[in-house]
Amino acid sequence: MAAVFAGFLLIGLALPVLPLHLHQQFGFGPFAVGLVTGSQFVASMLSRIGAGNYADGRGGKRAVIVGLIAAVLAGFIYLGSLALLDRPAASASALFAGRAVLGASESFIITGGVAWGLSLAGGQNSGKVIAWVGTAMFAALALGAPIGSALYAASGFAAIALATVGLPLATLLAILPMRGTSLAASAARQSWTSVAQAVWLPGVGAAFSSLGYGAILSFGALLFAERGWQPVWLPFTAYAASLIAARLCFGHLPDRLGGARVAVIFVAVEAAGLMLIWLAPPSERA
Repeated sequence: MAAVFAGFLLIGLALPVLPLHLHQQFGFGPFAVGLVTGSQFVASMLSRIGAGNYADGRGGKRAVIVGLIAAVLAGFIYLGSLALLDRPAASASALFAGRAVLGASESFIITGGVAWGLSLAGGQNSGKVIAWVGTAMFAALALGAPIGSALYAASGFAAIALATVGLPLATLLAILPMRGTSLAASAARQSWTSVAQAVWLPGVGAAFSSLGYGAILSFGALLFAERGWQPVWLPFTAYAASLIAARLCFGHLPDRLGGARVAVIFVAVEAAGLMLIWLAPPSERA
């Protein structure tokens, strides 16, 4: 949980400030902001199956270590982008690459963290492991947003880059002495195609319902800045905090009502939330 928290704190640090950095420093518009921000999610998606296979074959701890090393590399790429501030396109390209590396890091940290937790706690506690690791992930996003905004206000994007190098490096040194275990190979493994055929429908539903999440992460800070709402980190922290609260209060509903029915209900809740953001009037001071 601590390793996952540290890894996702890095993502939370940059969420509210990266769009502002791209827009205020270079004058890039929404397309470029979305492209750079979205590279993390594309890389995370493309690397998720490979990260899962690596965690199954080499153990969760090793997968977390790979993810932390990749996060340190992403931090150095961030620092490299600062050396190219006089060349906006090159600097933004470096940020694009750094975000992509961070997306791959995210895959290895979260899948490795879950696999490591399962190997230590046992399959009979799989629900608890997944719930607690997921809570650590979103708690990091909730806390990272205000911390990242404070760092950016104090020292600019350089502070975010240095934190992205230092935090995973410290976490890596902390977990290296810890015991790593491998998942038991008692059950026969299924091919990825058979697994994909079994879960494609809920997967597509989850993908489309995550569009609102991506919109908030990519453009929430710009919307708040444009409409004069403060603080700009509020949408990220509110989102993550509400997600944790929903897990605690409504996590039992899929077992009682069925996953599909609960998904339909809360897709409507998501749509209502996005509509409220759209209809909210700008501040009088904007």
